[in-house]
Amino acid sequence: MIEVQKEGILLKKTELGFENEGVSNPASIREGDHVHLFYRAVRKGNYSSIGYCKLEGPLTVKERSDAPVLTPHLEYESHGVEDPRIVKIDDLYYLTFTAYDGVNAIGAVATSTDLQHFERRGVMVPQFSHDEFKLLARYEGPLDKYSRYNTGDDGVTKPDEKRLVWDKDVLFFPRRINGKLYFLHRIRPDIQIAAVNDLKELTKEFWKDYLAHLDKNTLLAPKHEHEASYLGGGCPPIETEYGWLLIYHGARYTTKGYVYSACAALLDLENPHKEIGRLPYALFKPELEWELTGEVNNVVFPTGTALFGDTLYIYYGAADRQIACASLSLPALLTELLLYAESNACYPQNVSSLHLHQHPYDDQKDWPERLLEEACGIGPRGALPVAGQVNQSQE
Repeated sequence: MIEVQKEGILLKKTELGFENEGVSNPASIREGDHVHLFYRAVRKGNYSSIGYCKLEGPLTVKERSDAPVLTPHLEYESHGVEDPRIVKIDDLYYLTFTAYDGVNAIGAVATSTDLQHFERRGVMVPQFSHDEFKLLARYEGPLDKYSRYNTGDDGVTKPDEKRLVWDKDVLFFPRRINGKLYFLHRIRPDIQIAAVNDLKELTKEFWKDYLAHLDKNTLLAPKHEHEASYLGGGCPPIETEYGWLLIYHGARYTTKGYVYSACAALLDLENPHKEIGRLPYALFKPELEWELTGEVNNVVFPTGTALFGDTLYIYYGAADRQIACASLSLPALLTELLLYAESNACYPQNVSSLHLHQHPYDDQKDWPERLLEEACGIGPRGALPVAGQVNQSQE
C-alpha cells in the first residue's frame, strides 16, 4: 500500500460573487517554484467559471485573483465552464474544461501563450444524441454497458431540448507522441483515448468513425471494487521512464450514493493505448469530514499534480466544495504499480522480493543501480524508479 499524506484544504469559497457557493477540481501546472491553479468556481444557482491562484511551492497560496479568468459566454457553456485541466505542449498551454448549458456537458478547450489570456478553440468531443450514439457505437455484447449511463432519459430534459451523450474529463498528454496530440475523454463508464495531428481533424466524420470502433478506443474500463461503477480522467499524465503515470477517479455505487476515489495506472510511453498496470486498490479515498460531506458527499476528485523532488502533490476537489492536496512518494508509487504490471514479468516476480518499503537505500543516487543488480540483472533501463528518472520539464 502507498503511504499518502493528506495535506489539508488549500482553498475555500469566498464572498466574491463568482465563487460564493464553492470551489473545486483545480487544473495545475508548475513553473519554477510556483504552481498555477485554475479551478472551478461556483456561484449561487450552480453557475461555474474558472478562477485562478498562484502557489509558492506546492502548498502556500501566494496570490488569488478576485475575478475569474474564464467565464461562460457561448450557448453551449451558458450554465458554466467547469473542471479544468492544463498542460503545456511546445510553447502553447492547453486548458481543457467541461462546457455545461444546463442540459448537456461536453469537453472543450482554450489555449494561451501566457496563462493570462485564453482563446477558445471550441468543442473537442463528439456531439451526438443518445439515439445517434447507440446507432454509431452499435450496442451489442460488451458495448451494451453504455446503455446504463447513456439512455437520454433523465426525467428533467424538456421535450424540445436535445440531450446529447455527456462526454467530459478531457485532458491532454503533455507532449506529442509519435507526432500526434493524444488526449483522454470519458463517455461513461470507461475512459477513452484519441489522437490527432491537429485539432481541426476533430470533425463529425472523425467521431462517427471513432464511435464505430469504440471498443478499440477504450483505454480503461472498471476493473476493481473501488471503481466498479465508472471511471473518469483525472490529472494529465506524468511522463516517467517506466510509462505515463495516470491519476484518475473511480466511482462505486453504495447505499449512501456514489463514492469517488483517486486511482492510479501506468500506460506505455510510446503506445499509450496500452495499460501496463494499475493499482487494485484506491490510491486515496474520502475519509475526512470535508471529503465526506459537501455539495456532493463522498468525493475526492483529482485533477492536477505538481512534482517537487521525489514528492508528487495531487490537487483535488473535496466533496465539490473545497480544494485540497495529498502527497506521496513518486518512486514508491511507480514501484507499486510495477508490482501489478501485466506484461513485464521481471518486475512482479523480483521487485516484491526486495522489500523496498522496508529498506530504502540512504544514498538516493546509488540505489537504482543496486536494486537493478538485485532485481533483474539487466541494463540501466531495467532499474527501479527514482525521481531523477522522471521527466521534470516543469522545473
